[in-house]
Amino acid sequence: MTTITLARFRRRPTADELQRPRKVIEGAGGKIVSAYWTLGRFDAVFTVEWPDERAAMKASTQLTDIASSETMVAIPREEAIKLAGY
Repeated sequence: MTTITLARFRRRPTADELQRPRKVIEGAGGKIVSAYWTLGRFDAVFTVEWPDERAAMKASTQLTDIASSETMVAIPREEAIKLAGY
């Protein structure tokens, strides 16, 4: 399962807090595919591969003190087209 997460820092993160997401995600069985800091409404965007929804939920609940976030399940375009019956 792949997710895309849009995150907004609650405050300026410390150096230790900047390392936590990777540790938490990997500890829950996830793998960060890409991570970007962004300009605009959100401060960061992460693409993560997960073994399942429970692993994603476990990690996200451990990071709410650092950032608020919005996470979306991502399906590859080709697969989505087939699922839609095109």
